[in-house]
Amino acid sequence: MQCSLRDISIFVAAYEERSFTGAAQRENATQSGVSQHMRNLEYMLGVQLFLREHGGVTPTPAAASFYRKCLDVLRAHAIARADVARFAETQAGEVRIGLMPTMTSRALSPSLDAFVRQAPNTIVRITEGYSARLTQLVQSGELDCAIVPALAAVPGVRSRFFVRTPETLVSRAGTGLTHLDPVRLADHGPLRIVLPDVANTRRQTIEAYCAERQIEIAQIVELDSMLGTLDFVSRSDWVTVLPAIMMPEDAGEKRLCVNPIVSPELDLDLVMIEPIRKPMSPHTERFLGYLETEALRLSASWEKIRQRKPRPESSVRLVAQA
Repeated sequence: MQCSLRDISIFVAAYEERSFTGAAQRENATQSGVSQHMRNLEYMLGVQLFLREHGGVTPTPAAASFYRKCLDVLRAHAIARADVARFAETQAGEVRIGLMPTMTSRALSPSLDAFVRQAPNTIVRITEGYSARLTQLVQSGELDCAIVPALAAVPGVRSRFFVRTPETLVSRAGTGLTHLDPVRLADHGPLRIVLPDVANTRRQTIEAYCAERQIEIAQIVELDSMLGTLDFVSRSDWVTVLPAIMMPEDAGEKRLCVNPIVSPELDLDLVMIEPIRKPMSPHTERFLGYLETEALRLSASWEKIRQRKPRPESSVRLVAQA
């Protein structure tokens, strides 16, 4: 025989009321039912809890000790019920989204925080990777969707425009450029530049941009680690090109100088891809809504920065060291 939550509730009522009749009224039970519960409880515990007297009951010292523990149990139960009640407002579900470091570095955190507050019973699984891998996972159905650079048609996958963000030149602070001032890449070559693998869509776009505008690249280091790239650039005279949406505007107060690329502007178009064969769940649509709103906000902020007129000191030439 085990002590049930009902036994504990009735015992606490009897202890506090000093009466089985009062406990019955409080617990919506009969007086005989309360008496039976107490007899069963005393039998199970092997100790007498109440002295039965005319007009009421008197708790024993054992009852006083048991009462304090029972209060802890009832309180824990009430807290547990209140905590789980918040999940009843939303249906259970799962969101499986693939994101590049471009999206996870700044746009993800506030979006995720807002979403889980509104959908606490939804499991969220975020997979970080580069476009080729994320596209494969969407195609196979392992991901509900992914945010990747605009790409050629992929069998079984459809896409829609998600957000456009400026590309920026990222260099070590203190090299002569003014943080946040727009720059022309043609004014700062030949460049020693850190780029992702040749299969990366952004790598192809950046190299094509430089080739069309005769921007000389002196040397390339291939590095498919975003954290590694940022750390290397911050400690050397190498530069990289990264989407503005992932760069904090206060980076200049740290170890990096970030400058929007202009004349001509260089943009990154991101699209949302999903499997054609299955509809997107409401949970995933809601999460994408939060993510898109934050991405648009960040991109708009950087677009305003890009429209600034460079100050005279921004014409300082950033030249690769021999």
